[in-house]
Amino acid sequence: MIPFSPPRIDDKIINEVTAALKSGWITTGPRTKEFERKITEYCGNKATLCLNSATAGLEIMLRWFGVGEGDEVILPAYTYSATANVIIHCGAKPVFVDVKSDDFNISTSNIEKAITEKTKVIMPVDFAGFPCDYSEINALAIKYKSLFKAKCRNQELLGRIMVLSDAAHSFGAEYNGQKCGSLTDVSVFSFHAVKNLTTAEGGAVALNFPEPFDNTELYNYLCMYTLHGQNKDALAKTQKGNWKYDIIEAGYKCNMTDLSAAIGLIELERYDSDTLMKRKHIFDAYQSVFSGDKRFEIPVYETETKTGCYHLYPLRIRDVSEGQRDAIMKEIFEQDVSVNVHFIPVPAMSYYKNLGYDMKNYPVTYDNFSREISLPVFYSLTDEDLQVVIKAVINSVNKVLC
Repeated sequence: MIPFSPPRIDDKIINEVTAALKSGWITTGPRTKEFERKITEYCGNKATLCLNSATAGLEIMLRWFGVGEGDEVILPAYTYSATANVIIHCGAKPVFVDVKSDDFNISTSNIEKAITEKTKVIMPVDFAGFPCDYSEINALAIKYKSLFKAKCRNQELLGRIMVLSDAAHSFGAEYNGQKCGSLTDVSVFSFHAVKNLTTAEGGAVALNFPEPFDNTELYNYLCMYTLHGQNKDALAKTQKGNWKYDIIEAGYKCNMTDLSAAIGLIELERYDSDTLMKRKHIFDAYQSVFSGDKRFEIPVYETETKTGCYHLYPLRIRDVSEGQRDAIMKEIFEQDVSVNVHFIPVPAMSYYKNLGYDMKNYPVTYDNFSREISLPVFYSLTDEDLQVVIKAVINSVNKVLC
């Protein structure tokens, strides 16, 4: 069976994790701090905080910005539930908008239609590792400054809608020559096991706020806020006589461990020179075959201004129903190839339907979802495996649509 997206675990990673274990630092320590510094250097943002998940990062930033009851957060209907769940956790209202048909990303024209005086945050999602239209989105946040109603100090300092990028898929992607993480106020990456760069579980908050914010000062605050509100972490308390600490806020517990950071350090070291090159090779192989068959709608992953990071290969089948798509997937699985769908749109989920959301309001999202099949993309996928995947897809389409 060809799997969908297994992590790359080799001797380099095993040796670095073993070294972390032997060092005695298995919680947040020197490796986590080094990983944060290297992410900041790589992405070109102003400061980076590593946490135990991207979900935690999104929620922490919403809470830091004072998002709560009566507020609205704009997000695409085409995303994973985590993007919306964190808004619910904060007591705010998710305002879903439809996406574009070409690249699955949020439509800026639909964002603009959804902005009200209750809007506190726009949360674009870089679907499949392909950046959103950040110049346009950032411009909208500035355009509607006069409509923005600040409710707390951080909102007053920013003076406009915060753009919080759900960059869970897009570590290493570029827009106008800049890396994701440096494109807007704050971006949140995921390092989950199926991501291009993994730490088993984990994520990072890439801070990039304009003046008057001090991003280093904000990083220090968030370190405390994400460790129970404790003003000293374990590393700081190892200094002689530095055992006494204080709890200065009822914070949260979502710090990254050095074991996770050990994996991330090796992954980052070879990311551009090895991981992305291999994933691009897989994308190009799929593209060369499926672009010549009119039954397939191939994904966009490179343009003049954008370069994705080859996270997902979302192939769409033209002129099929959701049921036919499901039947094609079943046939692919029968040929021992694992595929997936990204994603079942959030408004289609029972919890959100019960809140009154209706998929009929997001026709492009539904159309993309109903015809999409995500093909395997992972480091150890061989050229022989690629041919097996391609053959399984074509055979299955032939069988279902004959």
